[in-house]
Amino acid sequence: KQPGAARDVHERLADAAQVHQVTGICPTVALHIPWDRVDDYDALRAEAEGLGIRLGAINPNVFQDADYQFGSFGHRDPAVRRKALDHMFECIEIMARTNSRILSLWFADGTNYAGQADIRQRKAWFEECLKEVHDALRPDDRMLIEYKFFEPGFYHTDIADWGMALNFARKAGPQAEVLVDLGHHPSGTNIEHIVAFLLDEEKLGGFHFNNRKYADDDLTTGSVNLYEVFLIYHEIENILGAGADARIAYMVDQSHIVKPKIEAMIQSVLNIQMAFACALLVDREALTQAQAGGDTVAAEEALRQAYDTDVRPLLAH
Repeated sequence: KQPGAARDVHERLADAAQVHQVTGICPTVALHIPWDRVDDYDALRAEAEGLGIRLGAINPNVFQDADYQFGSFGHRDPAVRRKALDHMFECIEIMARTNSRILSLWFADGTNYAGQADIRQRKAWFEECLKEVHDALRPDDRMLIEYKFFEPGFYHTDIADWGMALNFARKAGPQAEVLVDLGHHPSGTNIEHIVAFLLDEEKLGGFHFNNRKYADDDLTTGSVNLYEVFLIYHEIENILGAGADARIAYMVDQSHIVKPKIEAMIQSVLNIQMAFACALLVDREALTQAQAGGDTVAAEEALRQAYDTDVRPLLAH
């Protein structure tokens, strides 16, 4: 463990508050249950507010216990599926105590070998359980369904891509949306295309920002491909700039081992802010004209000129 790394939820709140104090754009911190479980959530909420931040998304953990070795919602044993559901209901109660409106769901469920399980049966169990979770939400709550193409399952993952997550969300109900984790895709995936599609379907619930080189590396956002983050924000601004309403939860999900954790988070947040600022600078009128005229070079340059603008003086101001 790094010297000075947070040892409990109270120290994590203090670290998050320090990042927000420096950047001014990180007002919420997610909780992971049971890792961040406390006896008094009212006191924890007051503690966060006293530090100038708020408690954000609630993340259930249905992968750590030994009972989940062969899955949670996809487990063949109904008792294990019920255990996972009960944990979800606990987290929904915690949402009410912490004034959180987001239930963030990631499932490690999958298999390692062909024939290990009935994939269609597991799909049916997932649909049934996700519907039950959705129906337990308060009217203004949202549940965000995350996907990951492999790991820890190496043969199949029950929610492997955005299409599966979208299908599960639609079947669960209107308060279910898709969560896009940048590191959960095969190499070369056009994530901004996925973002544009989900935005158009009004099913983009949020992001876990990070960066990757080979797999789910959870590196500092922008350390490998900041242009990708810019293009994602460009697609978002295309929708929001046209007057559409989108409730997007912007979250950072990273694992800092060789960098000091607070400094790495500040670095990530500033990179994200730079990408967003550059996306705001795109001359969309010129871009639209270039697209209408079939001028590929001019269209690309409209994006490149915005991305290549040094926005650091503006952000520093």
